[in-house]
Amino acid sequence: MKIAILGTGNLGYSIAIGILTQDNFKFKNLYLTKRNTSSLDSWSKLPNVKISTDNKKAVRFSDVIIIAVQPNQLRDVLEEIKDVVNPKRHTVISVVTGRKINEIENILEKDIAIVRSMPNTAISVGQSMTCLSANKKGSENVELAKMIFNSLGKTMCIEEKLMQAATVICASGIAFWMRLIRATTQGAVQLGFDAEEAQELSMQTALGAASLLIKSGNHPEEEIDKVTTPSGCTIEGLNEMEHQGLSSSLIKGLVTSFEKINQI
Repeated sequence: MKIAILGTGNLGYSIAIGILTQDNFKFKNLYLTKRNTSSLDSWSKLPNVKISTDNKKAVRFSDVIIIAVQPNQLRDVLEEIKDVVNPKRHTVISVVTGRKINEIENILEKDIAIVRSMPNTAISVGQSMTCLSANKKGSENVELAKMIFNSLGKTMCIEEKLMQAATVICASGIAFWMRLIRATTQGAVQLGFDAEEAQELSMQTALGAASLLIKSGNHPEEEIDKVTTPSGCTIEGLNEMEHQGLSSSLIKGLVTSFEKINQI
């Protein structure tokens, strides 16, 4: 399989790292494009990786086209490559925030397989939660997209109308969880740990909490009940956090992000 990533910025870069570092994913060649390729120079030394500023060349070279440009760059890129996109050969996977499948269809003016995807930057360590939706022809090839992104984390196929919400939960969600880990780290420093110890404690505890839910399949409250003893320190801490608006603030933050993304 030959894969082109058009727009190797932060997310495109993370996807490329994920593809290259996952042993269970097999590909023949990877083609990366960017306006300024200087940050990708070291990649050109890798076997089966090509670097270019030429999107058309990358498309001609590829079977799968992953478009990872900024939303305001999407139209220009699609107009640039539309003449070399082949409906019989290519599958287009868009990771462009807020851009719908029908927008891509209208610009390309071809009956081509299109999959809309929203991974997050944890894709660079093979731990992305990636949501997928597709047009009619793309639904025939969605297993291809799942194969790519399952090797880089987990996938979930959803209706396209839920993609904006999925972007907030999964893509923006990385930043929200990072802020929670940072806050826990700051609290640990206040309680006497040095900064490096505090961050390690926070990170591993967050990983452990998520792992417990993944492996057990339990509701979070079931696991909370296991560590909240009557009149204990855990329940008192939880109640104080709720008095200060922890859950409410998180929900309001998600809703605010959702309202913003719908304005993009």
